[in-house]
Amino acid sequence: MLNISNISKSYGTKTLFSAVSFNVGGRDRIAIIGPNGSGKTTLFEMIAGNVSPDTGSVTMRKGTTVGYLEQGIGPSSKRRLLEDITNASTQITGLAHRIQVLHAELAEGTDQANSAETLRELGELQHRFEAAGGYSAEYEAKIVLSGLGFAESDFYRPLTNFSGGWLMRAALARLLVLNPDLLLLDEPTNHLDLQSCIWFEDYLRTYQGAVLVTSHDRAFLNRVVRKVLAIEPDEMLFHHGNYDSFVLARQKELEIRKAAAKRQELKIKREMRFIERFRAKNTKATQVQSRLKHLAKMESVVVPRATKKIHFSFPEPARSGQEVIALRHIRKSYDTNVVYRDLNLVLNRGDRVALVGPNGAGKTTLLKILAGVLPFEKGERKLGHNVTMTYYAQYKLELLDPENSAVAELQQAAPDEPEQKLRGILGGFLFSGDDVYKRISRLSGGEKSRLAIAKMLTQPANFLLMDEPTNHLDIASREILTDALEAYHGTLCFVTHDRTLIRQTANKIVEITDGELHVFPGDYDNYLYWKERSAEGSSEIHQPPKANATRESLARSRQRQRKLVEGELRNKYYRESAPTKKRIAEVKAELSGLGEQLSAVESLLSSPEHYRGSTQTVETIKEHHRLKEAINSLTEERERLSAEAERMKQEFEEAKSDIET
Repeated sequence: MLNISNISKSYGTKTLFSAVSFNVGGRDRIAIIGPNGSGKTTLFEMIAGNVSPDTGSVTMRKGTTVGYLEQGIGPSSKRRLLEDITNASTQITGLAHRIQVLHAELAEGTDQANSAETLRELGELQHRFEAAGGYSAEYEAKIVLSGLGFAESDFYRPLTNFSGGWLMRAALARLLVLNPDLLLLDEPTNHLDLQSCIWFEDYLRTYQGAVLVTSHDRAFLNRVVRKVLAIEPDEMLFHHGNYDSFVLARQKELEIRKAAAKRQELKIKREMRFIERFRAKNTKATQVQSRLKHLAKMESVVVPRATKKIHFSFPEPARSGQEVIALRHIRKSYDTNVVYRDLNLVLNRGDRVALVGPNGAGKTTLLKILAGVLPFEKGERKLGHNVTMTYYAQYKLELLDPENSAVAELQQAAPDEPEQKLRGILGGFLFSGDDVYKRISRLSGGEKSRLAIAKMLTQPANFLLMDEPTNHLDIASREILTDALEAYHGTLCFVTHDRTLIRQTANKIVEITDGELHVFPGDYDNYLYWKERSAEGSSEIHQPPKANATRESLARSRQRQRKLVEGELRNKYYRESAPTKKRIAEVKAELSGLGEQLSAVESLLSSPEHYRGSTQTVETIKEHHRLKEAINSLTEERERLSAEAERMKQEFEEAKSDIET
């Protein structure tokens, strides 16, 4: 359906991509990934025909329709929402207009002679209108709008009444109703809440056309795409599978490249030793020249930079009391809109709470009340003993001094920390080399977000509140944020649309619906399990059965309770065993690398030519001995860790069995 052939694109001295070719089939689901500024949007602009490639071609099958969701939005129409979405198809709109004209002609009866011809044309138009989906357009539009979070009362509101985020949803709905052969979606989930995002994923999985999408939402990519096109600094990679599959394949490829680069390095060293040794001997001149030519022709094995897990070391916050903060009987309203009538919530030390719920439910309002930056009409907000608090919101980016460098901004927040440590922290947040001295006024939105988060974490607060910290962050930056929050030892409460961050960070979920809070102990998967049970018609999961409950309802209640306890037990097992399993994987990777090095050294020792130089031979034997010792030590560690992992698994299985009995 779409053919990209040998395209290249540069802006000034920066080359985005060169000699790129790929095809898109009629039902493909392809993720275009890469860091911010890598050229993802430019690629979409070329496919949409808005930008021309420097070289190569973009061709489509004749008659292919393209729908493009851009990150920005144009001026709003004055039409009402449902009318605007229903009339998205110019074909349907044109047919409907012509049908109305013919109806008027027949009603007036001004041209009796041609009435038969008019009826014939009307019948043909109505057939085409039905085939184009005209009669079902409004029904389809309502389904799409509801799925994307619009209430029925919104359908008849003019578009000028909606905020930017809701206008982006309307633009997405318009595209889905238009139903083009190829959807180009540039960050489509940025303005969707979790519930709408799940609906959208299900919609795309059954969509009849092809989908190309850019997104920093890893959970979204895993559920939707079946292919990944990764734009990297020196190459473009094509992978069959979802995002996680791509990451695993990329890690394996990097390991293979590292081993190949190591073998090549050893080979070059051997050749150079020979060249240096015999360069001055006439009898060896031919061999020396031959080896020099061989080295010149040798294609270097390049190991591209990969974002590795960062181990952060932040100032240790003071220990707070058990109860970190309590909200009691809070009432909060905006004019006539009452958000909370009787809000009650307690957060304890060690809680890592994700606030979830539809857009407009009051997540940010609750976070601001917790942070003490938003007044309320009634109730009490009480901080616990020895609690120190830091609040991150997007407006914090505006408080960064534009004249400061990144490292100077951190020095203001942590004046007692040495510059070397602050540079190390900035390095963890992807500020490399001289980037730490770049002025804040020259930083991108994503770089400012990373700097603001780094600045906040260098301040030793034991209660951290974060409002949409992943905004402007690409996938690599979101992974770094997750690493940083894992290293943070205080209490955490945050709002985000990034389900992967919630899944990897939260140990408690607070759902907000219609001004009511529902607290779910356990991780995000545990929360989803209970949501599914609730959707299937289960009774209230937070309340015990009433005194007059039947035997059957009591049995169901006990079963739900067992499931809850089992879920908490499983979460505890995963949490406690994760470091051990992670270290086992690291040890296996290290053993694999050492095994490659040992094979290379043993290959040297098996060569008679290698023993002509005594110094060289002694060094090789020492290296062989060192590698053997390292392998033995790591092998012992792996066996010990495996035994520990097996012990934890057995204890978990026994505890689970006790619950079931």
